[in-house]
Amino acid sequence: MISLDNLSISYGGWTLFDGISFMINPKDRIGLVGKNGAGKTTLLRVITGEQQPTEGAVTINGECTIGYLPQQMRVADTTTLVAETAKAFDEVLRIEADIERLTTEIASRTDYETEEYAELIHRLNDANDRYHILGGDTREADIERTLLGLGFKRTDFERPTREFSGGWRMRIELAKLLLRRPSIFLLDEPTNHLDIESIQWLEEYLKNYNGAVLLISHDRAFLDNVTTRTVELSLGKIYDYKVPYSKYVVLRAERREQQMAAYENQQRMIEKTEEFIEKFRYKPTKSNQVQSRIKQLEKIDRIEVDEEDLSRLNIKFPPAPRSGQIVADIKGVGKAFGPKRVFSNAEFTIERGQKIALVGRNGEGKTTLARMLIGELEPTEGEIKIGANVNIGYYAQNQDDLMDGEFTVFDTLDRVAVGDIRTRLRDILGAFLFRGEDIDKKVKVLSGGERSRLAMARLMLEPYNLLVLDEPTNHMDMRSKDILKNALQKYDGTVVVVSHDREFLDGLVDRIYEFRDGGVREYLGDIWYFLEKRKVESLQEIERHDKPVAKTEETTNSGKLSYEQKKEQEKLLRKLRKTVETIEAELADVEREIAAYDARFAIATEYNADDYTKYNVLKERYDHLMHEWEKAVYELEISSE
Repeated sequence: MISLDNLSISYGGWTLFDGISFMINPKDRIGLVGKNGAGKTTLLRVITGEQQPTEGAVTINGECTIGYLPQQMRVADTTTLVAETAKAFDEVLRIEADIERLTTEIASRTDYETEEYAELIHRLNDANDRYHILGGDTREADIERTLLGLGFKRTDFERPTREFSGGWRMRIELAKLLLRRPSIFLLDEPTNHLDIESIQWLEEYLKNYNGAVLLISHDRAFLDNVTTRTVELSLGKIYDYKVPYSKYVVLRAERREQQMAAYENQQRMIEKTEEFIEKFRYKPTKSNQVQSRIKQLEKIDRIEVDEEDLSRLNIKFPPAPRSGQIVADIKGVGKAFGPKRVFSNAEFTIERGQKIALVGRNGEGKTTLARMLIGELEPTEGEIKIGANVNIGYYAQNQDDLMDGEFTVFDTLDRVAVGDIRTRLRDILGAFLFRGEDIDKKVKVLSGGERSRLAMARLMLEPYNLLVLDEPTNHMDMRSKDILKNALQKYDGTVVVVSHDREFLDGLVDRIYEFRDGGVREYLGDIWYFLEKRKVESLQEIERHDKPVAKTEETTNSGKLSYEQKKEQEKLLRKLRKTVETIEAELADVEREIAAYDARFAIATEYNADDYTKYNVLKERYDHLMHEWEKAVYELEISSE
């Protein structure tokens, strides 16, 4: 479908890509990985034609259409959400206008027997056929399904696009992209502006999509759930693995280990051969052997070890000064901006040493509460009491707004550092991979990942005992995220983190506060516990139970389900029944295979290791299916109540 042939890109004396080649096939699910600055975004831009390679070429099948979602883009401010999203159906709209014009013209004519009239009928039939093929009949339903899946509410549909924040605008562009249904999606960090529920919806959409997907993401769980192939960019070369990300990490380590072992063995052989040559070079009786060894060395195919990118963050937070036991007491807190109420009645206490996460859909108040904790916003109801001796460090999501683009990397730290720490600024920047000429770069030319690292470096300038981190992993590569997570796990202060990155939160936090439907709810467990509980609660239609019973478009005072809600519940029940039936059918197949092996073993006269390996794999598969069946039956039961 798309062929990349011997691509090279050079800037002056620096090479970004060095003769890379690979194929993108129909229905491929590829994760493009590599550290920040490896050239992932550049590669997407080369595929789309926005940037030309120094050497090599990109060949695209004539029928292949590309849908590209960059990290940053502009959305029109002149229309509503639905109208802007409907632009995905530009061709459908043009055909619709043609059908209307042709229908009007045909209705006004009476020359039924003429060739002109027959031609109009023919053109109308062709237009109708094309309209149906492009999904014109289901356009409105598709728009609604996609917008709701990406976290928009029905009440948002007629809102002007200018009212939406940058993150929601990216969702609008993503919705348009999904609705166009191109042959291949090129997605550059699509989860950066999505909440957990929307990420899970997008995962399901992409897994079931009929075209190909090439995506850049630093969300390990998202990559594992969507991709089946991993292409690594490292030091100008690519490495292609036909497995998801987590398996790629294992295979990459094994490949490196095997390569090193073979290299070391060959080096020992070369060293011994050279010793023999040097020792007997001038002995006539050994001349034949010496010449033979020299020819042997000349013919040897030298093993080269892939250069490894060992640059990595070196983060260690300063020890946290001791604060009071109560770090923050949040009592009946709510926030409204004019007539729009974001949330209300938030009631919880943050104690010293706790590490908690604020999660939920965008716009429900996570960042708002984070800004209240640091004193940047005041609650409109209730109060937040910060405890004794609490010194707060804040990592904001909107780093672009908080750092002056005209300052250099060094100046950005130098202007806020005080005291002896100023003598260590170069060391701190070095720990965050800003070395040599990097510290003189202006902030405006830094990549998203570099800005994230610089913002995190500023938190090193003072020993805080409460860190409030708003989406700290956006734009960070995998290794940087892992190192940050490890540093936070070892940090002896209190942490409040706003994040949608499930893998990052796993093992870091043990208490979740979910912002949803204008309220805040506590979950005493890790992120996977929260997701499992939310899955069950959503099946029980948590919204119906949590919201005050009032007459709206979708509910009545009696609390009965509306027609739309009934349709959704019936659809859910059908899906759950289908899941149970599918698992049961697979269980029956596995049971038959196990029974066949049992019968074979009963009459076997010798041990067959291969058979027993397959038998054990089947038994493991059976246990896994039984677990999935029990979960599915449980979900069906509770949603049928």
